[in-house]
Amino acid sequence: MSTVALRQAAAEASVTAPPPAAARRKQPKGKRLKYGLTIALFLLPSLIPLLAFVIGPMITAAWTSLHSWNLIGPMQWVGLDNYAFLLTDPATQQAFLHTVYYIVGYLPIVYIGGLGLALALNTALRGRAFLRGVYFLPVITSWVVVALVWRWLLNPSTGIVNTVLSWVGIEGPGWWADPVWAMPSIILASAWKDLGFVMVILLAGLQTINPDLYEAASLDGAGWRRRLFSVTLPMLSPSTFFVIVLSLINGFQVFDQVYVMTGGGPNNSSQVVVGMVYDLTFRYGQAGMASALSWLLFFVILIVTLIQFYGQRRWVNYD
Repeated sequence: MSTVALRQAAAEASVTAPPPAAARRKQPKGKRLKYGLTIALFLLPSLIPLLAFVIGPMITAAWTSLHSWNLIGPMQWVGLDNYAFLLTDPATQQAFLHTVYYIVGYLPIVYIGGLGLALALNTALRGRAFLRGVYFLPVITSWVVVALVWRWLLNPSTGIVNTVLSWVGIEGPGWWADPVWAMPSIILASAWKDLGFVMVILLAGLQTINPDLYEAASLDGAGWRRRLFSVTLPMLSPSTFFVIVLSLINGFQVFDQVYVMTGGGPNNSSQVVVGMVYDLTFRYGQAGMASALSWLLFFVILIVTLIQFYGQRRWVNYD
């Protein structure tokens, strides 16, 4: 191409190129306002529910947390007294400890179980499409139904689990009727329901791993265990990170299964934070205290999530 042609092409490119950011900022205010209103118009279908059902209730709960209110009479301003009481209240501390206990028991089971299912279904297994549907079915089942089924399965007297254990000479525990076994009962039911969800996420991650990595590892003499820890898990770290973040957020908000299976008992041995929020609001008429507790839970979840996002730089591989 000649020099004249190059100059002509450069001139045409400079004419058709979009204006720089500084030039776009100098557009008339009327045009910028119209552009902003156009964007807002397209966002309205999702913005209105967000404001009505998320941001609005959060602001209302923050305002309520600064008052004493029984849901019937007028609010009474108490400032930060609700927060001060909850931070020193043994029952609140116990509810947070029970919630952490649930997460510590639930997360390893659901991740390891989901990973095992994903690895099995990522092979050339006959009927794997059917099995994926079967394992995912509990995920779309109502929590009330799942909790009632597991309450029946783990019934200390007539439950199938203890009946089967008695056949092999083992005396089954009291499960949800025993303060020691109440939380493990809830953890088992929760892990069983969520295994399919974790399986799907990890299976999608497994299918994005380059097969050449496994071939190279096999040529180097790596066995299945070495391939798992040196190839699969590192390459699966983004999916693992997503599962852990989501599971922790959901774990801190556990409520449905607790409410149906144990109601927080026996003797408050399975009372969790959201269950305490429910009781404070609808059983004891302390909506201000409940709102303060919900905001404390929000801050705990926020801090834990931020720590995870900060720590992901050290172990999550996005290459």
